[in-house]
Amino acid sequence: MGIAGDIALILIAAFAGGVIAQRLGLPLILGYIVAGVVVGPNTGGPTIGDVHEIELLAEIGVALLLFTIGLNFPLRELLPVKRIAIFGTIIQMSLTIAFGYGLAQVLGLGWEESVWFGALLSLSSTAVVLKTLTEQGVINTLASRVIVGMLIIQDLAVVPLIIILPELGNVSGGLAELGISAVEAALFIGGMALFGTRIFPWLMHRIAGWNSRELFLISIVAIGLGVGYGTYLFGLSFAFGAFVAGMVLSQSDYSHQALADIAPLRDVFAMLFFVSVGLLIDPAFLLDNLLTVGLVVLAVLVFKGLIFAGVARGFGYGNIAPFAVGFGLFQVGEFSFVLAREGVNSGAVSSQTYSIVLTTAVVTMSLTPFATRLAPRVYGLWRRRYPQETMRTFNLPDTGLREHVIVAGFGRVGSFVSGMLDRLDQRFVIVESSPRRAEEAREAGFPVVFGDASAEPVLEAADIADARLVVLTVPDALDARMVVERVRGFSPDVHIVARSSSAEQLQDFGKLGIYEAVQPEFEAALELGRQALVHLDIEAGEIQRFSDQVRGELYAPIVGGSDDGMLDQLRRATRLIETEWIRLRDNSPVLGRSIGELQIRNIAGASIVAVVRDDEVIASPGPEVAFQSGDTAVVLGSREQRATFREMIEAGTVAAASGAGGATTHDNDGDGRGL
Repeated sequence: MGIAGDIALILIAAFAGGVIAQRLGLPLILGYIVAGVVVGPNTGGPTIGDVHEIELLAEIGVALLLFTIGLNFPLRELLPVKRIAIFGTIIQMSLTIAFGYGLAQVLGLGWEESVWFGALLSLSSTAVVLKTLTEQGVINTLASRVIVGMLIIQDLAVVPLIIILPELGNVSGGLAELGISAVEAALFIGGMALFGTRIFPWLMHRIAGWNSRELFLISIVAIGLGVGYGTYLFGLSFAFGAFVAGMVLSQSDYSHQALADIAPLRDVFAMLFFVSVGLLIDPAFLLDNLLTVGLVVLAVLVFKGLIFAGVARGFGYGNIAPFAVGFGLFQVGEFSFVLAREGVNSGAVSSQTYSIVLTTAVVTMSLTPFATRLAPRVYGLWRRRYPQETMRTFNLPDTGLREHVIVAGFGRVGSFVSGMLDRLDQRFVIVESSPRRAEEAREAGFPVVFGDASAEPVLEAADIADARLVVLTVPDALDARMVVERVRGFSPDVHIVARSSSAEQLQDFGKLGIYEAVQPEFEAALELGRQALVHLDIEAGEIQRFSDQVRGELYAPIVGGSDDGMLDQLRRATRLIETEWIRLRDNSPVLGRSIGELQIRNIAGASIVAVVRDDEVIASPGPEVAFQSGDTAVVLGSREQRATFREMIEAGTVAAASGAGGATTHDNDGDGRGL
């Protein structure tokens, strides 16, 4: 069947590999690569007929993958990391080429081939890294922005490398050709800027106005791949052009719809790319050269990772960022395949060296999802061994701090909490490890301790022993855990309210004895759902009951994880004894009758704490307040007590209450309030 049969075989193998990887808790990428090995030309069993044709289709997969990531990654988010992206990548590639040259010399290669070898190792995998970061949900972190910025410059660097490396014996000729390519690249970028700001918005507005989803999808694919083809004609990378197109189009009002429509197509073609990577693995070569390949992979993992981490640290990025960059970019990338083919065609790279680089690239790509998960753990071990203790203070009161709130982190959440505490004249101090954010807090006039909240001197400077509450806004799970453990060491009884990034972190917080936790994404989703129910005319009391139930289920680990029995009882009580808004039906038999006459406290055990009537709120209503049509009663009590009240406002129970209880009653507490 030709190419159709090959694609069918790949889809079946990829599905099987993906299912196995999913069941084993492994990244899907690994399942696809193994599927490629199984159906590849170097193993027995079912084999695809034309590897080259699949590689060509895989280029479309890479282009679509980078195009959709560009759609979801606006260019403005890369501006803060432009210094490390440009200059840091130049330094990283230079150091990696030098490292690769030395490693090649150890392997016995000549000087020219050693330079090629170093250049091949200097490139990282844009497709694998961005797919991994997206699947792990960390694509929008600061470290990921650094990674994406450096990957972009690496992809751009492929062009000068392809031009200069074959001309190592005639550098001047290569430089002239490089100048022509630079002019072409500048023209392309200028054309994309004009297209993205002037032509594309007008074009998409016209296409969207036709209300044809099919045509809209085709137009998006045509733009992404068409721009990629344009970059290819300009001598740049096809996939890089698609990525630039995605970033330019991300400024459009139609970017979200475009991303939603193209995602399924992207996933299928991206799968082809990862399978094509597996097709290149020759298990026999790997076994015959296991020691050499193993040493090269280990050297790349250690030294290339250290180079990336050192560059990130040298450009001022602290905390987990150097670890994330090092573990994220250590692999040898797919553009090394393109560069290696050029080396083989020019006679500068032998088939043996080509096979070693190829196998190293595939193995390191396969290890990338596991390595990125190691970054937080290694960072945690590093912080325990070398805690950060850099510390300065600003705007602290001369009399010290007592019964105050410590706000750990001055990001978007921390700055809002600090501003709220300031407006309410509450005592607080901010602990922030970012120099820029600490300076922003200082300029706002807030008391600040600059330093790591998990370092003892920093917490001592914030008077942790006398603090009343710690508000932990740090989004990183590992950082949050370390801060909680250190705070507990100083003040075991201080209440900690923490920001949670996942349900798993809630479990961890429960074990640590966190007083309360908030998961921002869940709270936003719950509020959106509540607003939807309001617009569907669901009764306010029913909405409140549902919201309380769902919230209680999510935050159950926090209640169950505390070691404080009295605190647990208090929390359970506050969840059992709640207020409920109950709207009275127009034909309710309680209309026209007073709270005292109905004997609500005696019969139901609940209390009416407020009555909402039109735009008026009657707080703590007395026994003489009578219910009117359209009233909403705010009822305080347990679930059973509130259920009994709802039964009371039905005809049978009220009639029985009226006959049995007389006309009036008195407040059992003797405070004269309504019942």
